[in-house]
Amino acid sequence: MKNYTLLITLVFSSALSAQTDAEIAEQTVDKNEIEGHIYFLADDVLKGRATGSPELKIAASYLANTMRGYGVKPHPANGTSYFQTFNLMQTAPPDILKVSINDVDYPHTIAVNAKPTALSGDAVYLGYGTEDDYKGKDVKGKLVLVKAGTSESADARAIYRAHQEKQDLAIKNGAIGLLEMTLLEEDWWSRMSHFMGESVKIPDAMADQNQKDGFIHLWVNTTSEKLEALNTSKLSYFVETDGKKEKTLVTQNVIGVLEGTDPKLKDEYIMYSAHYDHVGIGTPNAEGDSIYNGARDNAIGTTAVLSMVEAIGKYPTKRSAIFIFFSGEEKGLLGSRYYVQNPLFPLEQIVYGFNTDGGGYNNTSLATVIGLDRTTAKKHIVTGAATFGLEAIDDPAPEQGLFDRSDNVSFASKGVPAPTYSTGFDAFDDEINKYYHQASDEAESLDFDYLVKFYQGYVLSGRLIANDPETPYWVKGDKYEAAGNVLYDKVPKAPMKN
Repeated sequence: MKNYTLLITLVFSSALSAQTDAEIAEQTVDKNEIEGHIYFLADDVLKGRATGSPELKIAASYLANTMRGYGVKPHPANGTSYFQTFNLMQTAPPDILKVSINDVDYPHTIAVNAKPTALSGDAVYLGYGTEDDYKGKDVKGKLVLVKAGTSESADARAIYRAHQEKQDLAIKNGAIGLLEMTLLEEDWWSRMSHFMGESVKIPDAMADQNQKDGFIHLWVNTTSEKLEALNTSKLSYFVETDGKKEKTLVTQNVIGVLEGTDPKLKDEYIMYSAHYDHVGIGTPNAEGDSIYNGARDNAIGTTAVLSMVEAIGKYPTKRSAIFIFFSGEEKGLLGSRYYVQNPLFPLEQIVYGFNTDGGGYNNTSLATVIGLDRTTAKKHIVTGAATFGLEAIDDPAPEQGLFDRSDNVSFASKGVPAPTYSTGFDAFDDEINKYYHQASDEAESLDFDYLVKFYQGYVLSGRLIANDPETPYWVKGDKYEAAGNVLYDKVPKAPMKN
């Protein structure tokens, strides 16, 4: 009888080991289970999962306990905790913010930097505020007015990407403040107000110096007619504010690990990551809904990683797996930036980062992979998606700079090959913007039949990468290849002199 039992055990074990990665992906991704994850993460009770909120901590506990249920372990240095906890500085908008230029009031304003002050005097208009615009201009002790964004683009994303450089140039040239004049439609101005209303950042004494010195930096929404009228030789201004309010927030990345099965490859780690925060509560929509649930952004991505947790928890891969859920992505990639500055697992051991993030989808025949063509793992990602009826494509909207706007770039900039696997879109169109950072981004609006295929493709792609004897890397000549060569000690050594 004992021999018969042993035989059954061996046959069963052999059947398990004989399962292909495709069969594992198909078996472990269950529609009811993914619906359960997304409906919980995007539920009104979590109030939009704002960074540093008690509701985000509830989501963190849910993720940690889900990993625990599949045998994923916390980092040994953390004991039994799955949390990498860190502090953030939150700034709330001023209660008072008044701006007038040449005695004309501008009521639509957002404080980027603002200490309590009442200022008046001369202002200088400098186009887009580029380095060339400052040449031959004396702005010391004056307020600088510029057009927001760049000559190529003045949309909300371009405005945000350009604002720090504009501030640095104004300070470098001795200005006491900067007003960026925006020309945003009401919908996008509302989004910008919500995003900046309670800005959050990693505390940095040097970065705070501008505010301590009283430098004021505002975005001011206006019209093209008013903006054109500012292009005069004589400008005066008045600004009054009681300043932004500051408080400390505590938040957490959620991190787990599973050891690989191969004696050698287990020393290499594949990182599966997604951010689990969203933008919280904002301006009510026409139906009075003010909770920005973030089903697409990023309960979908978070659930992709949970699907990988289950698949690798049940069927470990040759390489070890790190699962990281980042906080604070919506506030400037804060969780991933904190991790690369304070890594629990050394970055040189993370040979590939398989991030997943998304603002939405408009083509359910695709998996859109930002950076697909940039690493040698492309063949596995294409195969993974195709196995379940999807076509993997690279970034269809390079002008959006998406590769450098998600948590993957925090690792890529250090040298870790790290694309972002997103739901299918072939353009940044109205169907995307309909849900992106909107109260309408709710779980019941999702196509779960499509998501099953999407998750199966993600799981299979990740398993193929993790089991490949060849370590994935950057495609030769990539922007971040040089950083990778340094991180992984691939820089050619100079020959020793005799």
